[in-house]
Amino acid sequence: MEGALTARDRVGVQDFVLLDSHTSETAFLDNLRKRYRENLIYTYIGTLLVSVNPYKELGIYSVKQMEIYQGVNFFELPPHIYAIADNAYRVMCTEYNNHFILISGESGAGKTEASKKILQYFAVTCPTTEQLQIVRDRLLLSNPVLEAFGNAKTLRNDNSSRFGKYMDIQFDFKGAPVGGHILSYLIEKSRVVHQNQGERNFHIFYQLLESGEEDLLRWLGLEPAPQKYMYLIQGRCAKVSSINDKSDWKTVRKALSVIDFTDTNIEHLFGVIASVLHLGNIQYEEDSNGHAIITNGSQIKWLSKVSPLGRRSFHSDLEAGIEGTSPLNIDLAFCARDAAAKAIYGRTFTWLVNKINGSLANKDLTRKTVIGLLDIYGFEVFDTNSFEQFCINYCNEKLQQLLIEMTLKAEQEEYELEGIEWEPIPYFNNKIICDLVEEKHKGIISILDEECLRPGEATDLSFLEKLEEKVGDHAHFLTRKLADQKTRKSIDWVDFRLLHYAGEVTYCVVGECGLDNKPVLCKSKNGIIKECFLPLELDNRRRPETVATQFKNSLVSLIEILMSKEPSYIRCIKPNEGKEPGKFDDVLIRHQVKYLGLMEHLRVRRAGFAYRRKYEVFLQRYKSLCPATWPHWHGSASEGVERLIKHIGYKPEEYKLGRTKIFIRFPRTLFATEDAFEYSKHLLVTRIQAKYKGCLGKREYKKQRKAAIKLEACWRGVLARKEAKKRMWAVETIRKFIKGFINRKNPICPENDEFVRFVQYTYLTKLKDHVPKSVLDQNWLKAPATLEETSELLKKICMRNLVRKYCQGITAEKKAQLQQKVIASAIFRGKKDGYVQSINQPFADTRLSISTSNLSDGLLVVHVPEDSKQKGDAILHCEHIFETVTKLCMLANKQNAVSIVQGSLQFHVSPGKEGTITFTSGQEPQIYKAKNGHLTVVRPSSRTRVLTFSQR
Repeated sequence: MEGALTARDRVGVQDFVLLDSHTSETAFLDNLRKRYRENLIYTYIGTLLVSVNPYKELGIYSVKQMEIYQGVNFFELPPHIYAIADNAYRVMCTEYNNHFILISGESGAGKTEASKKILQYFAVTCPTTEQLQIVRDRLLLSNPVLEAFGNAKTLRNDNSSRFGKYMDIQFDFKGAPVGGHILSYLIEKSRVVHQNQGERNFHIFYQLLESGEEDLLRWLGLEPAPQKYMYLIQGRCAKVSSINDKSDWKTVRKALSVIDFTDTNIEHLFGVIASVLHLGNIQYEEDSNGHAIITNGSQIKWLSKVSPLGRRSFHSDLEAGIEGTSPLNIDLAFCARDAAAKAIYGRTFTWLVNKINGSLANKDLTRKTVIGLLDIYGFEVFDTNSFEQFCINYCNEKLQQLLIEMTLKAEQEEYELEGIEWEPIPYFNNKIICDLVEEKHKGIISILDEECLRPGEATDLSFLEKLEEKVGDHAHFLTRKLADQKTRKSIDWVDFRLLHYAGEVTYCVVGECGLDNKPVLCKSKNGIIKECFLPLELDNRRRPETVATQFKNSLVSLIEILMSKEPSYIRCIKPNEGKEPGKFDDVLIRHQVKYLGLMEHLRVRRAGFAYRRKYEVFLQRYKSLCPATWPHWHGSASEGVERLIKHIGYKPEEYKLGRTKIFIRFPRTLFATEDAFEYSKHLLVTRIQAKYKGCLGKREYKKQRKAAIKLEACWRGVLARKEAKKRMWAVETIRKFIKGFINRKNPICPENDEFVRFVQYTYLTKLKDHVPKSVLDQNWLKAPATLEETSELLKKICMRNLVRKYCQGITAEKKAQLQQKVIASAIFRGKKDGYVQSINQPFADTRLSISTSNLSDGLLVVHVPEDSKQKGDAILHCEHIFETVTKLCMLANKQNAVSIVQGSLQFHVSPGKEGTITFTSGQEPQIYKAKNGHLTVVRPSSRTRVLTFSQR
């Protein structure tokens, strides 16, 4: 919390949520400017950290500063990146969940430095051992290696990350870092072959030429002069005053050794870098047929280090475009050469990340918690925006969507938890833009895939025409053809414009339909190239996914990773284009505030209330303002806060009381409370001093003051001894359990007794939640060695109990069915097909249905079930009709289901067709088909009855 009112006027507020004009962009910038001028580069928006690059050393990143922020409540100290790191670490340790810190901002805003500061904080403050020191060093030294191969000087930043990076830091149950994993996104391969004026290629090229050992350069066929290589001279700034290539080279060589690269790995890695430089120096001229031929073959002997073929074959491949089978013209030959260079470097960078991951991997399979660091490129607009810039800005759209969704969710959950009514906050939902880019079959990426992979020749203009056809009516899409007369002048014929959440960006489609030209380097002697270009790719006839789809899929995977973790956010801002300390460019910063979504985040975070704190924290700070709560309050914290704010004079519209927190709506209410607290604190001290001096006199006052100081020192000693005793107890407990673990397999003794009992208790506690629920569930929690016999006994008891419960649940009807199954098994098992399939089908009580008359005709009808595929019912003649029917009824156990029906009997002739038997009396016994189609049975008897067995 800020101090006096005058200090707030000078340095602003340390949390933007406390701005009265929280919807005003001008007020936001004014607060940011005040703090920047006082070298206060960090400001909160709730738990989000806004960081402004100072472009100078401030002395706020020492080990002492780390210790100050370690284990301290988030809002107790001024905003700092260490507070974000410590809060994420403490939440992870106490709640045992995963966390991520998203660092975003434009190039030069300080994202890479921020991720370094967080890594350093964990390296210094987390517990470690001699063994874990290796992991810590590898985590720290992975940064300079990735920077060398993935960073470059641009017009905006001398050390600009040209790839996106997500790193998971893995921690064990003690909170010690034990491993890590890195994901990289969209390395800027186009930089390998082309740089704008004032920019450089990736740092590693200049480091190798500037500081590489003489023997190494000679073996690679390189000269220590960047100006001799076409891929390094386009920017015309090989030397940069702010970059020390010699020092960085030493750091990289040391890092490669620590990260566990072998000498062969390093040799092959620099062989690839050298080969890219040699590839760039290959030149073509046109022969008499208009085909491209290489003018100077001196580079081929060096390229043969990574070629799958001999020098002559490789020479032919370069003239045919690597994958081509026919000669190319000059323009296409240069394109093929550059495509090969980009493919080699891009895949080598992926290999490098995988190699680092191998060295960071933790072999222990026990559960780990992680803190992820996402250092991602920011939304940017250039004079010419390429396909790669399109992907970068699309990435920012997705992350902006994630930020707002997760912030809204967190706010709403807190309000619901506290019983405070949620007030919906209006904000721009950029889902409509994300859908425009990524929607299946309709989005820009899908259209690009379709155009690149369709049969026939795809061109940049055909892609643009397809865009106009499919998304031309979208409110956020525009081309020259679709624009009005005024706007048309600012869009070229090969451009399309997207209205992003952060503003309009015009993209050039030239080159967007080009597919990767994949060099056939599968049989290279270089181990890295062999791993990067697998022979399987030659046999795979399917067209590969386009770069856009690969990026979209990796981005979807990243969002899923982030959604599964608890978030923290750092938004980095570049104060000026010239990297000048103290300069605050309003226009530039206003643009960044917009595209970083800071105003939307602030509006969501305010959600009607500027301040919310736990009752205990609020009461402890301000209890001196109310006589009823000062110096001690003996009731509940919520009642104390209610008494306190009523005494101060809070109005009903100024606050809400939740279940565990107080919510204050207006910053001015909080500031008035804070100023009253500052005033009362000084007033109270003055009164105590005056009263004390007046009562004792000057000499006695000094004497008492010395005694008080001595008493205070004694009390501090008491507290220190208590703390030391507590630590000693902890040490002894840990030591006892370590000794118990060492002796865990020995018979019970004083050395292992407590450890064994703890293990047994833990196992039995877990076992109660993993008991099988049915007799078919054979899973059983694996027991420690000391409980194996007990575990087997418990398993038997458990299974017997499950069997007993199962048996008790069997009804008499079910038991009879099971007995029938036993008889069926004895008769048919292994003898008749279809038996196995019948096992799961329970037998019915009976499927028997019998009809007969009471006359002496001996006619018997056996009714076949209607669902049967047989042709119809069976009509039988039997001399012993009473005995037969009786025995069938007894077998079916359905004696009571017999009824007598007079007249006629229905039966099935075939599926869907019925017949009728009519029983009647007559002079002579006979059976015949009557004119009405009925089967007529005539017997000399005085009465006719029908006996029916009901089907069940």
